[in-house]
Amino acid sequence: MTTETSFMFDSFKQAFAPVTDALKSANVPEGAREFVKQTVSTARERAAGAFAESEKVSAAIETAVVGGVSEAAKLGRTVSQAIHEDAEAFLDGIGRLAAATSFSEALQIQGELVRSRSEAALSRAKSASDYVGKLVTEGAKTMQDNFAKATAV
Repeated sequence: MTTETSFMFDSFKQAFAPVTDALKSANVPEGAREFVKQTVSTARERAAGAFAESEKVSAAIETAVVGGVSEAAKLGRTVSQAIHEDAEAFLDGIGRLAAATSFSEALQIQGELVRSRSEAALSRAKSASDYVGKLVTEGAKTMQDNFAKATAV
């Protein structure tokens, strides 16, 4: 530093020396320290509570998503099985029709095939309706439970 700046710096230090000395010797009152400690403690408890609640919400979302994926996989397997059964029935019907020795026997076989496939289609439609009804009921119940968990504070 130059002499001029050194002089100004020293003058500045001397002017504020009483304030600096007062701050060095000032004690923070016990009440203020306790207040800050209590505030920090409360903030930690609230942060932990918020984290716990966010974990509950995450778990509820995870349960819903896993359940949805599981049901989608089950539905995919069921549809695949139905397609396989229909293909087997169709091929079996073609084989039976090929074995028919007369036109009337072929018509009888065709009628039986149409009737059996119609019954299978009706059975599947009823099963699908029952399944969707069950999923909607369970989904609504799960959503109510998850909402109750998420909002219970």
